[in-house]
Amino acid sequence: MDILKAFIIGGAVCAAGQLLIDFTGLTPARILTGFVTAGVLLSAAGIYGPFADFAGAGASVPLTGFGHLLAQGIRKAVAADGLLGIFTGGLTAAAGGITAALLFGLIASLIFRQKDRS
Repeated sequence: MDILKAFIIGGAVCAAGQLLIDFTGLTPARILTGFVTAGVLLSAAGIYGPFADFAGAGASVPLTGFGHLLAQGIRKAVAADGLLGIFTGGLTAAAGGITAALLFGLIASLIFRQKDRS
């Protein structure tokens, strides 16, 4: 049941992004940034935490989940380090995911060569 719930909710988030691409003049980069910002704002309002608990991976995998992760990291760092936590908390919380994305991107670039298009 958890897998089905995550699939439906995650798919709905992705479908919302696709609808924004299809029916607005927004670029994909602006939509992605908006999703991260929405995750931060919903987390700050206390809405995204219960939603993520309910939806599981359907809420933590899309970019709104990344925004929630940043907000939670900042909240914990501010509680521990004070004002400095605003600048370090998001990076500390997301460091594992960012590092994995960079490493997998590097590995993919070494395995798959770019074709010459000239």
